[in-house]
Amino acid sequence: MDMEALLGIKPRADIPELRPGDTVKVSIRVVEGEKERTQLFQGAVIGLEGGGMNSSFIVRRVAYGVGVERKFFLQSPRLEKVELVRHSKVRRAKLYYLRHLSGKASRLKEGKAIRELQVRPEEAEAAMPEAVPAAPSAEAVLAAPAAAAAPEAKAEVKTQPAPPATAA
Repeated sequence: MDMEALLGIKPRADIPELRPGDTVKVSIRVVEGEKERTQLFQGAVIGLEGGGMNSSFIVRRVAYGVGVERKFFLQSPRLEKVELVRHSKVRRAKLYYLRHLSGKASRLKEGKAIRELQVRPEEAEAAMPEAVPAAPSAEAVLAAPAAAAAPEAKAEVKTQPAPPATAA
């Protein structure tokens, strides 16, 4: 049994499923002295790390010609929301090569469509209609009396009259 199951920690439903290459807007609560405000950080997801309670993602943006990367923990109480802006087509799990590119070379190809909030498996099961009753098991079919199945088989088999014989 793992720690998440013991503590009853569930994945946050308000955060979409992220992939490397996604452009996201991350809203973070920042405390400055006694004041608390929301700060936006928009950039490309260059990597996902960990799983379950310790999962995090790294977002990179270029601000005033300087590359800035920030790591966000999915279970952090400071993380208000993550909004998916666009999906890009990438072929790597970690996009660390973007650190060495600048200008147009650092742009990512846009994917086919923006994904809406992904439904997690637990939510999908709850939203599904009642299941269709399962077929009887092999033991139940074998245990049924053979006599009950025989009349049905005879009713299905119909014989056709033979064609009339021709004189030759």
